[in-house]
Amino acid sequence: MRRHLSSMADVRRSQPPDAVVFDCDGLLLDTEECWTRAERRLFTHHGHAFTPELKRIMLGKAGQETAAILERSLDQPGRGEALRLELLELAMHEVAAGATPRAGAAELVAELRGSVPIAVASNSPRAILDTALECAGMSGALDVVLGGDEVPEPKPAPDIYAAACRLLGAEPGRSVALEDSPTGVAAARAAGLYVIGVPSLAGIVLEASLTARSLEDDSVRAALGLPAGARRGAAERGG
Repeated sequence: MRRHLSSMADVRRSQPPDAVVFDCDGLLLDTEECWTRAERRLFTHHGHAFTPELKRIMLGKAGQETAAILERSLDQPGRGEALRLELLELAMHEVAAGATPRAGAAELVAELRGSVPIAVASNSPRAILDTALECAGMSGALDVVLGGDEVPEPKPAPDIYAAACRLLGAEPGRSVALEDSPTGVAAARAAGLYVIGVPSLAGIVLEASLTARSLEDDSVRAALGLPAGARRGAAERGG
């Protein structure tokens, strides 16, 4: 666990933030593997291997960034956008068949809900995001849901985090983001949020305010102003 200590970090260990904004794929939901299967299918279809290094490069990317990576990696000049749309179709199929919450995610959302405004802000298109939340049993569990196609620029631009805080009526500087990718961490930091990083891939380094191994870590709870060891009781009460 790694901390970047600050006075605001100390404040959040003693009281709830104004709002909490979750990333989705690989953070709130265990859908990053769904995306990996879709990416692997796309690359195989076009005669290329999808390597761990490519996965690290694509993690958290969206829009033109994804199109450029696909165009270059699959050696298909001028077809980046078509390849991106092909990937989205494959991802929708995978997500609809296998979206589940990450360890501790449902319990954390249940405990925060009603006391702190909460949102999910994802680089995934809204249609895929809605499908993932519904399949994971978390549709309607968050106050605000934002997809990457609902803001001017996706992550790493700060747009989606700024929009989430605005819709929640919260000050970004007193809000917390939870992210699993460098792209997402950069977006949240640029928007001014305190960032909890929970890497979804081994070897990924996150320049977050706090880095934890899991959403179940007491360090995460402390940064959200929650008491340690209370998650079991919240789950038993049904949140």
